[in-house]
Amino acid sequence: MPGSLDPLDVGVQIPYYFRCPISLELMQDPVTVCTGQTYDRQSIESWVATGNTTCPVTRAPLSDFSLISNHTLRRLIQDWCVANRAFGVERIPTPKQPADPVLVRSLLNQAAAESNHLKSRLSALKRLRGLARDSDKNRSVISANNAREILLSIVFYRMDSDSSELNHESLALLSLFPLSEGECFFVASDPDRVSYLVSLLFHPSIDVRVNSAALIEVVVAGIRSELRAQISSIDDVFEGVVGILNYPLAYPRALKVGIKALFALCLVKQHRQKAVAAGAVEALIDRLQDFEKCDAERALATIELLSRIPSGCAALASHALTVPLLVKTILKVSERATEYAAGALLSLCLASEQAQKEAAAAGVLTQLLLLVQSDCTERAKRKAQLLLKQLRDCWPEDSIANSDDYFAYSDVVPF
Repeated sequence: MPGSLDPLDVGVQIPYYFRCPISLELMQDPVTVCTGQTYDRQSIESWVATGNTTCPVTRAPLSDFSLISNHTLRRLIQDWCVANRAFGVERIPTPKQPADPVLVRSLLNQAAAESNHLKSRLSALKRLRGLARDSDKNRSVISANNAREILLSIVFYRMDSDSSELNHESLALLSLFPLSEGECFFVASDPDRVSYLVSLLFHPSIDVRVNSAALIEVVVAGIRSELRAQISSIDDVFEGVVGILNYPLAYPRALKVGIKALFALCLVKQHRQKAVAAGAVEALIDRLQDFEKCDAERALATIELLSRIPSGCAALASHALTVPLLVKTILKVSERATEYAAGALLSLCLASEQAQKEAAAAGVLTQLLLLVQSDCTERAKRKAQLLLKQLRDCWPEDSIANSDDYFAYSDVVPF
């Protein structure tokens, strides 16, 4: 970062009035408080958020917490950055201004008024979505103005007719916010609302489908187990979510939202067979290598959940890539991923001798012996030990001999 440049190394001294008095770093977004002092926006917002009510420099009380952008100083800093580009200083970007609460309230009122023209309401929602995408700060401002309640009322307005663009735009904006328990209950307790969201999982627009899955995931994660079970009991909900995971084009958000929704739904044990029937196993294995780290962990957790029921275990065992991919995952992605992969392999190997042979052929022995000597979680090590015991008869003779050496240097007792 420019603010951390060492003047002795680059031959340029950052003017002290370009540095934030709090962080001592080059200011990216200078703002002035009511005492007349200027700080970097992020630093002063953090200062106030931790409960401080005084100006850090003058120690005078902050009677007004509003922040005024210091455009003149920011332009001076940008000019200085350009002038010192030869020393490796990068020009700070022009920050987007935070949403004005007055503007947000006006846009929400414009979107909520049924007497307004459709284009006017759509325009307001699109502007709000643009603001919400810009920053967490903007989302906080929007949420603080009763936005979620307004958006929920628009999303579920006239569900008996064809979904309008207004419904879909409200859904897109609502999917950017977390919901309270009461708001999740508002959705989940009404079968018509749930059925409407499930129907949107099959909409021609992939964006509408993904936004619907995102809202379903938020609702399922935020409600009691009884209502969660009612949602997961709907046959089409799994088919719709799996369809999002199988979307043929490169669409990272579809993968991210799809796996979050599938995992949340699969937490209900009595309906996991519906996920298997909908093709969840094939989708998970086929897309496993496409997930980012956090999503890969969630995908492996879902695979382990499905491996605990007979139909899921059978579907996993019948897929040619399941065992090799699970073995490959051990110690490669993260501790959690390793634990879930080991758990799924354990379920498969307990149920199938063929899976044991495939795991041994894929090199699971070496992976497990490394795992039990690693710093992974105790649960992962216990699963690895049980799996080693289950696979003992599948090891080649030379591997058994070598394994005794491994056990000699580990805390695992030979079987």
